[in-house]
Amino acid sequence: MHRSPKDADQSAGQSADKTAGKAGHPANIEDYALIGDHQTAALVGHDGSVDWLCLPRFDSAACFAALLGDEHNGHWQLAPKSAMAAKDPRNRACTRRAYRPGTLVLDTEWETPEGHVRVTDLMPQRDGAPDLVRVVEGLSGSVTMRGALRLRFDYGSIVPWMRRSDGHRVAVAGPDAVWLRSEPAVRTWGADYCTHSEFTVAAGERVAFVLTWHPSHQERPPLVDPYTSLETSVADWREWTARCRYDGPYREAVVRSLITLKALTYAPTGAIVAAPTTSLPEEIGGVRNWDYRYTWLRDSTLTLDALLSAGYEDEARAWRDWLLRAAAGDPADLQIMYGLSGERRLPEFELGWLPGFRGSAPVRIGNGAVNQLQLDVYGEVMDSLFLARRSGLPVEPHMWRVQRALMDFLRTAWRQPDEGLWEVRGGRRHFVYSKVMAWVAADRCVRTLEAQPKLGGDLDGWRAMRDEVHREVCERGYDAERNTFTQYYGSRGLDAALLLLPRVGFLPPDDPRIVGTVDAVRAELSHDGLVRRYSTEGTGDTEGTGLDGLPGEEGTFLVCSFWLADALHRTGRGAEARELFGRLVGLGNDVGLLAEEYDPAAGRQLGNFPQAFSHLGLVNCAFALFGGDEAG
Repeated sequence: MHRSPKDADQSAGQSADKTAGKAGHPANIEDYALIGDHQTAALVGHDGSVDWLCLPRFDSAACFAALLGDEHNGHWQLAPKSAMAAKDPRNRACTRRAYRPGTLVLDTEWETPEGHVRVTDLMPQRDGAPDLVRVVEGLSGSVTMRGALRLRFDYGSIVPWMRRSDGHRVAVAGPDAVWLRSEPAVRTWGADYCTHSEFTVAAGERVAFVLTWHPSHQERPPLVDPYTSLETSVADWREWTARCRYDGPYREAVVRSLITLKALTYAPTGAIVAAPTTSLPEEIGGVRNWDYRYTWLRDSTLTLDALLSAGYEDEARAWRDWLLRAAAGDPADLQIMYGLSGERRLPEFELGWLPGFRGSAPVRIGNGAVNQLQLDVYGEVMDSLFLARRSGLPVEPHMWRVQRALMDFLRTAWRQPDEGLWEVRGGRRHFVYSKVMAWVAADRCVRTLEAQPKLGGDLDGWRAMRDEVHREVCERGYDAERNTFTQYYGSRGLDAALLLLPRVGFLPPDDPRIVGTVDAVRAELSHDGLVRRYSTEGTGDTEGTGLDGLPGEEGTFLVCSFWLADALHRTGRGAEARELFGRLVGLGNDVGLLAEEYDPAAGRQLGNFPQAFSHLGLVNCAFALFGGDEAG
């Protein structure tokens, strides 16, 4: 059945009970919480609705896509009947919600005139098929609950056939099959192309639901026990978080960030997705909407540093091994991002039937930036492998061969202009940060070979390249009049990535040029104390666009603001760094999650959510400020 989901729902009889439907998704990105099973993830709103879920992987098509449209594009709401019937969205929201400490198990509670009820959401670590478990528990009184399940495969475009089998509801369309299992006490019925449910839960009673996906050509997978899954998930997560070595200030925020990074890890390969979502806007109503369900090499050093610092060597090794596999091949073909298993083809296209989050179109699948030349990734790969070797991770026999091949390419390629760290679509330039990372690549190889000369390599040639890059950057990428490095050669613009220069060791933190750059970025790119990536005004090649080739604005970047805190700390301004860090931690939502960006004027989060880069920034900054971390 390939009718429009909205037309299909609206064509049903007018006598259908509309109170079980969901009247629009929450107003803000930060209204969501994350659950996941280390292979995919779901977003749950404060109204008890699962509005985003891709099955069976992070990058699969969504079966719940209300996040980028409305309830007709797929969702699963489970909440008190009185809350679901409320006309005012504020009255549909829960009373409170929180993760169980040290876990990714989410408790959402409502206090109603009839009583107090809790819905616990989780995705058990899978041993086969993915499951979404929802457990309703009565805490006091007697509360009538309602459920509304609209499965819409292929990002909300396909309405599946529903049938009953062995007392379960089964939805099938094309390659996808989903089973809904509930308890006998739950009354379920189909109407309005939606599976509705109603039941009453009294104090001390529990009612569970399990949603299971599998390929439609295969038999139904074994059933999981929801209550056992809940206990096991809590125990597994707490065992994992107990290994965290961080014991400084803001430990709860650091642990929550590490849990989020673990949740964004694709367990079969060790890859970490930038975010579990696509097309959450950097500007409400704008076009800066991208698919982040892939893995970027730019995150490599920061990821490895965070995992190793926190004591997660197994995860660090899995990430390092994924990185080596992804980087294998012709060095000239090194990409800036890859799929979860190292896939290289990530073609970008638009989903015209989805209006986007709060009307922010287009909704994009895939990412055209995969074909860009970003020279900084060579430095990030080299820095990661240097860090892995220095930290004592077991060395793979082919690791040094990969590094030598990358250096052979970079010795001439570093002179080219590129699209830069931020994937601008306004043309190539000689970005200063890209050149600095070429210097990092040469520096790390020189230092490795000096420590282990038996590895073999062109030590003199790499030293010469390192010196040449350093000299050129200081001559062509530095504005002596303003005492700051610039975004690209000949530019007066700035780039927040310049805040990383002291971290990577390009110059000492007390060098006047570093201090001047930190001060300039802070003065020119900050908005209410938070940092933008770069100026989007008046530097593009096309009228009405900025340097990145796009119209409109974007919010302040949270990871860049963490970089500022780190840079302030390294340049001797510890009190200011700690104040900024505390403020940034406070920008997390009620369950401690951070998106990519923040709008200080509107006081809301922007961009894909939750964002690995932001949480990496938090973890690494905490170790720098409170854990004795030093520059490379």
